[in-house]
Parts: sequence; C-alpha cells; structure tokens
Amino acid sequence: MPLACSRRTFLTAAATLALAPAGAEPVSGPRLLEAREGSLRLLPDFAPATPIWGFDGVAPGPLLRARQNDELTVRLANRLDKPMSVHWHGLRGDNAMDGVAPLTQAPIAPGAQFDYRCKTSDAGLFCYRPSVWGLTSELMGRGLKGLLIIDEPHPAAADVDLATVLDDWRLNADGKIEGGFDDAAPAFSAGRIGALVTVNGKPAPSTHDLPPGGRVRLRLANLANARIMIVSFDGVQPFVLAVDSQPCDAFEPLQRTIPLAPGARFEIMFDAPAQEGARASMILRGQGEADRSLLVFTTKGAKAPERDKIASAPQNLLLPAEIKLAASKKIDLVIEPPRPDASAATTAAKSWMINGASSRAYDGAPLFQVKRGTPVTLGFNNRAGVAIVMHVHGHAVRLLHDLDDGWEPYWRNGVVVPGGKTKHVAFVADNPGKWALHDDILEHEASGLATWFEVT
Repeated sequence: MPLACSRRTFLTAAATLALAPAGAEPVSGPRLLEAREGSLRLLPDFAPATPIWGFDGVAPGPLLRARQNDELTVRLANRLDKPMSVHWHGLRGDNAMDGVAPLTQAPIAPGAQFDYRCKTSDAGLFCYRPSVWGLTSELMGRGLKGLLIIDEPHPAAADVDLATVLDDWRLNADGKIEGGFDDAAPAFSAGRIGALVTVNGKPAPSTHDLPPGGRVRLRLANLANARIMIVSFDGVQPFVLAVDSQPCDAFEPLQRTIPLAPGARFEIMFDAPAQEGARASMILRGQGEADRSLLVFTTKGAKAPERDKIASAPQNLLLPAEIKLAASKKIDLVIEPPRPDASAATTAAKSWMINGASSRAYDGAPLFQVKRGTPVTLGFNNRAGVAIVMHVHGHAVRLLHDLDDGWEPYWRNGVVVPGGKTKHVAFVADNPGKWALHDDILEHEASGLATWFEVT
C-alpha cells in the first residue's frame, strides 16, 4: 500500500507496554533470560489459559532496555526441549552475536545456556526472537518473542510512551495452540496466520486514557509469524519518526495508514485530541475479514501542557550518506514457490527456489561474497502469487524506486515484495561476517526461502 514520505511514495509492504517517562534510567547490566513454558490468557475468563513457550515464561517476553553506545549482555538459558537461539532483529553489531543457528552459532541445546554481548551503536526499537533453521516458525508461533529498546541520549519529549507488540495466534477448540508447524500449505501460501489478534499478549483492543492534548510516542512492532498488518489511525494525526530502528524525516502517512510486515517496527508520534472525553483509535484493516480496533484512546483528566510541533529525530550518522549504485555489486534473486503438488513430489519440489535451485539455506554456500565497504544492489523477483518479506541481516537497506531514479528516504531491515513483482534494495556491506538473507514470513523461510552472504 503506498504511503507519502516527503515527496516520494512509501512502499513496504500489537498489547501495549507502558514505558518509564522519557529520560528515565534504563535497565543495564547482565540479564538472565529463560526460554521456558508458561501460560497466557487468550480466551475469556471462563476458558482455561493457553499453554505457551515464552521468554521468562511470558509472551511477549520482558521488555529489554539499554543505552546507546553501551553493551547489552544477556544470558539465555534454554529450559525447553527444543534447540534455541536469540536473534536481535534489526541490531547492527557483531556477527557472532546475531543468533542465527547454524550460521553464526550452534543451536543452544535443551538445558544449555549462551551469553550474548551486543554492542548498541544504534538507538531505536528492536525485537528479539529465536532463529533456528527449521524450527523458528514453531518457536515464535508458541510465543518466543520480545522487544528491545536502545535509548538515545536525548529522547523526544512525550507525555505518554507506549511500546506495542502486535501478534496473532492460531488456537484449536480447546484454546491450545494448533500444531502442524511443518504443514506444507502455509509454505505455499501467505504463511501461518492466526484468527486471534493480540496487543501485548491480550486480545485486542487495548484501551488507554490520555491527557487531553497529550503527546504520545508509540513504538509499534509486528511480531506475528506471517500476517502483514495494515493499520490506520482515526481521530489523531500520526507522524512517523523512525522505520525499522532508523530515524527518518517526520512524515504523515497517506490516509494515516501504515503497513507492518512481520518483524517491522515503526516509531510514531501524535497529539491526543484537546477536548476531554474524545476518542481515537488504531484500526487493523481487514484483508478478507472485518476491520478491528487494536488500540482505543480516550482523553481524560487535566489538559497536557502545549508543546512545539512534532519534529524529526536526529539522523543516524553511522549510515552512509549515499550509496554508489553504479559501482555496486548487483545480485538478482529469482524466487519461485514450491509446486502446488509438492506433497507428492520430490523433496526439491517442496522447497522455495532461488535462481532455479532449492536453497540449502544456512548450510549451503553463500549467495555472494564481498569485501567490506562494497555497495550492493539486490533484486528480488517474486514469481509467487503471494507476498514475501525479504530481510537482510546485519545491515540497513534503502528501497530503490521502481523507475531507477533514486531511493526512498528511509532505511529498512526488510522489504515487502508483492506477488508477481520485483523490488530492489541497496546497501553498503560495512559489517563483516556471515549474514542471513531470508523471508520474514517464517513458514516461507522454513521451506527454503533463505540463504546468506559473506562480508570479508
């Protein structure tokens, strides 16, 4: 869905945690994080709680927080009977800490633990989740996911600061999470999409009182396995301040609507209505289903102090000011889906194909190798009838214009490629190591839409 971003089009394609006031002391130091069983009340009170897997037994997991230019230290203890890892989604840092098993580390065996030490050079909203080849869909689908905030030195002033995780769940008649994570059908189609949509682990909508005229900083993340969420704001004028952890020039999205692919994060700021008793909302637009409210706001109490106009955050000077496209290494990926009759076909035919061959994912040879500092252009030619969400690890990328006249004025970790379309991204390969390149629709990744590249 197109959105306006300055004079360019913005093409890319949630329960709420209340944060400490801006400027509060963030949590720092070592943090023990356990992957273990837990329960979540996803159905009405008279129904039993749903068994889940969660970080510290909850879903979403605890909000992790650190300062910019500090170090995040986390010890992951695996209390499950499945292998584990933690991938720090969107964090540009040490390749050995990226948490992609078996590419950057061995899976963490049941009963074992692993220490992650992550540099926090970029401020912003990130998420953490498992990345274990062949198992990520189930690990995340049962609840293993959470948010990470890296606080900038001087945060923008706001009266209310909300961190918001959007998710969906596929439950059976007994209120338990449906199995079948290895089923072929989601890999052929749009992925595993659940009927129950939650906001921070509780059924939508989530309701909040705001001071009249109060300024709200909304940190919004889609941590569902596959659902691409189109959300609209009613009753307020939202401005996007950052996309996928990186600041951009503040802009109002077209029709006050934002598309969030799995793994996408947006930082949004808006002012509540000035009169008491007014209502506003954030709405999930139905795609073959009814619209539903995700967040409902009501103004109540004393009027908030008047503030200056919403302004852009400082840009990240660690990212390149330009990418020399003419000198870039150009890599095209022709992406084809599994065959519809894959259940009766060969193993190769059951897999997504990249450039005419079934991918060996993270065990195979790299798609390409480049020296550090090389500009790279990737073309994603999606020959499937469904959208894919291509994610480049370890780097921030620019979405190039379809007419080859430049790039969009924001950075991304992933890009939505509609069925039958081709999209191009560009980046400077400035982070050494072995980096994953895959579809963030996890059932596609598990069925072969995954590869990697190396920066030397």
